[in-house]
Amino acid sequence: MSIWDERYREPDYVYGRKPNDFLAAHASELPKGRVLCLAEGEGRNAVFLAKLGFDVHAIDFSEVGLAKATSLAAQEGVSVATEVADLGNVAFQAGHWNGIVSIFAHIPSASRRALHAQVVEALAPEGVFMLEAYTVRQLKTEGVGGPPEDQSDSFMSLAALREELRGLDFLHGVEIEREVNEGKFHRGQGAVVQVIARKAKAPRPVEDSVIPDKRT
Repeated sequence: MSIWDERYREPDYVYGRKPNDFLAAHASELPKGRVLCLAEGEGRNAVFLAKLGFDVHAIDFSEVGLAKATSLAAQEGVSVATEVADLGNVAFQAGHWNGIVSIFAHIPSASRRALHAQVVEALAPEGVFMLEAYTVRQLKTEGVGGPPEDQSDSFMSLAALREELRGLDFLHGVEIEREVNEGKFHRGQGAVVQVIARKAKAPRPVEDSVIPDKRT
């Protein structure tokens, strides 16, 4: 059993039932349609988006967490598709998703670079990627949350994300400190990076031109 299965076996929702503040504030910037939620855990963000009318697919390493996500969706009268998978070893359908959401989805940097390359390919034209994650400065705050110091490779930075998400246009990108209140494991002062990035429109097809025959 993984550490995440153990964590999610607690009867309460350890990251709360309400959506992440950054996602809630900017959900209107996601195009309507299919949204993929990465490292979704107990489902708070996926259920929030489903209630807004999105077609939501949640992916996480923990079967226990996703079972709680399914339960939360049923309680809220919506449906969320779930998939148990390792983000370090997953394949996404190209051009399929109108939105992809990554909230505190911390994995080692080599796996993350590969994942984010897939994110760029998996977004449909004009699709939007939305991310909030802890930066390494979190180790110096008094807040609770983020990878431990021996997993500091999993923290993110705006500079690294700009490299990893080449092919997307950044609409919003900041590193800030903010108060986080998301259950028992994300609370207090948080040093975070926030990103909203959009894929370009599909190029217009070149219309065949007809050259008039000027012969007489």
